[in-house]
Amino acid sequence: MQRILRAGHTATQAAASHFATTLPIRHHEVSSSIPLIEVSKLGAAFQTSHLRAVHDSLETRGVLQLQLEFEDEKSSYLQDLIRNLSKSHNHGLPITHSAERGWFWDVRPSPGSVQNHGHQARSETMSCFDWHTDCSYESHPPRYFALQVLQPDRFGGGTLSLLGVDRLLALLSPHARTWLTSPNYMIAVPPEFKKKSDEQFIVGNLLQMRREGSGGNQLRFREDITTPLTSEAAEALNELKTILYDEGAREWSINLTPQNLPRGSIIMMDNRRWLHSRNEVKDPKRHLRRVRWDARPFGSLK
Repeated sequence: MQRILRAGHTATQAAASHFATTLPIRHHEVSSSIPLIEVSKLGAAFQTSHLRAVHDSLETRGVLQLQLEFEDEKSSYLQDLIRNLSKSHNHGLPITHSAERGWFWDVRPSPGSVQNHGHQARSETMSCFDWHTDCSYESHPPRYFALQVLQPDRFGGGTLSLLGVDRLLALLSPHARTWLTSPNYMIAVPPEFKKKSDEQFIVGNLLQMRREGSGGNQLRFREDITTPLTSEAAEALNELKTILYDEGAREWSINLTPQNLPRGSIIMMDNRRWLHSRNEVKDPKRHLRRVRWDARPFGSLK
C-alpha cells in the first residue's frame, strides 16, 4: 500500500528489517510543493491505486517524491512502475540515453565514466550544472524523468534545485515570451548523447505557451548548447537567462538537499514544466540512477 503525505503530516517508519530507511526531511517549502508517497513493497508498482496516485500527482503537480521502504539496488520497482504506467495511463516507454546506453543511466562522478565518442556528460562530473531541462536537443524530448538515490552525497553537496516554468514565465516580458515561442533557436546535440553519426543540431522554439490562466506552459532550455538565430531571439534568451540567475527566480526555487532526498528516494518530474539544476558534488561516492520516458513532440498536449 502507499500513502500520500501532505504538508504537516509526519511520516511513519515502517521499513523492512533488512533495509534501514532514512525518512526524508520535509520542511514547508518542500511539503507544500512536492507530494510524497511512501512505497512499502516492490509489488506496489502493480497496484491500480498506486499507479493512479503516481500518475495523478505527475499530471496535476508535475513533480513527485517516492520513498522506498525496501532495498532496490537494481531499480526493479522503478522499471515495473514505468512499464505499468505505460499500460494503464498511456505513458511512453523510456528512451535510450545514447547509442551506447539503455533505459537506465547510473549518474556518479567518475573521471573514467564516458559515453559516446569518448565524451563525459556534465551530470557525471562533480561540477555544478546550471538550470536546464533534459534532452532539449531532441525533437521529441521525454515528458518525464526520474532520479533514484542509491547513495546520497555524504558531505552535503549535490543539492537538486527545481523551478516551475509557470512561475518563471510570470517574470518574463511579453516581448520575450513571444520570441521564445518562435522557431529561431539552434540547439546542438552534445557529442555524448548522439544516437546517429549525422546528428548535429535541431532548430525550433524554446517555449510553448498555453492559453492564459490554464498553466502547463512548456520550456526546453540548456544555455551552453543553445544559439539564437536572430537579434530578437537573442534578446529574449538573454532576458530569460538574466531572470534565471536573478534573485526573483531563486525566491521560487525549491532546494532538495541530501537530507530531503535520502537513500531510497525517487524524485519524478515533468521535464517540460520544471527546470532543474545541481550544485557542486562533494562526495565522489554519490550515486543516482536516471530514467527518462514518454517522449513526445515538444509542445504537444500529451
